[in-house]
Amino acid sequence: MRKAISFFSGCGGSSLGYKLAGVKVLYANEFVKKASDTYKINFPTTIMDIRDIRTIQPIEVLEKIKLKKGELDFLDGSPPCASFSTAGKREKDWGKIKNYSGKKQRTDDLFYEYIRMVKGINPKIFIAENVSGLIQGKAKGHFNNFFKEFKKLKYNVKACLLDSSYLEVPQSRKRVFIIGIRKDLKKQPTFPKKKKQMIVKPIYDKNYPIEPEAKKVQACYMKYLPYLKQGEQPQKTYFSLKRNHLYKPSYTITASYGSGACVMHPFEDRHMSIAELKDICSFPQSFKLIGRYKDQCERLGRSVPPNMMKNIVINLKKQIFNENT
Repeated sequence: MRKAISFFSGCGGSSLGYKLAGVKVLYANEFVKKASDTYKINFPTTIMDIRDIRTIQPIEVLEKIKLKKGELDFLDGSPPCASFSTAGKREKDWGKIKNYSGKKQRTDDLFYEYIRMVKGINPKIFIAENVSGLIQGKAKGHFNNFFKEFKKLKYNVKACLLDSSYLEVPQSRKRVFIIGIRKDLKKQPTFPKKKKQMIVKPIYDKNYPIEPEAKKVQACYMKYLPYLKQGEQPQKTYFSLKRNHLYKPSYTITASYGSGACVMHPFEDRHMSIAELKDICSFPQSFKLIGRYKDQCERLGRSVPPNMMKNIVINLKKQIFNENT
């Protein structure tokens, strides 16, 4: 069985994708306690390291997983992306220590920590994920720098903007994936082909329980919500207030879901339930989430959709290792 490790693991969206692709995740690193606690419940056999990645040395990781430099198959990572998100302040926050999921941390430099781990562990393949904003505007300068640093490590590197709705996820979530294949393998990175785009209607045909918090919509949004048709949003204010369309993929579920204006149910004037959000994010209903409603929403909103990562890894196993899951 192929082996992987994960940095910036969140609650385990990427790791679940690897598992579904037949890859064993040996080690995960997550700095945020609520996320790491959730991860440990769902992946009890994976080593969970809760330290800040800045304090971790690659040799320590290799010792924990009992592998030598160059032996690992996959090194995965999704450095926190708020600094590059088009929904945030972008370059105004670069270099600053900000609140991030209950912690204070600078986030725009964490890609370099991921690169440091790639250099020290020297995996056969690395997969880095980030927001689409990384390749837009001034942030593209950061992207180009990251790309150059990866290439210095003797990897064939390619990047691609993928939409999760074409990879077995009923949510339109566009993310940049940077994939590197070590040059001694003499292969080029490839990305999965698009599948039929998924829609949300089957989710709302189910009779899921609805949390009380999902039914609480602030009065200022209720001025607009009853008049929003499926697939619409207000013209001038609250641009984040949107109503899903039954016959389209969901709008992107963000980490702040449930706080203020966000994506609403297609025909009821409410937020989505946790069960509905799990389906929208391609998590199985058996996946355990801890904390309050908003904590659980944040875990899902920060995650790489498992089915998206599954398709990426299955494609690489076939193309690079000639293996079918």
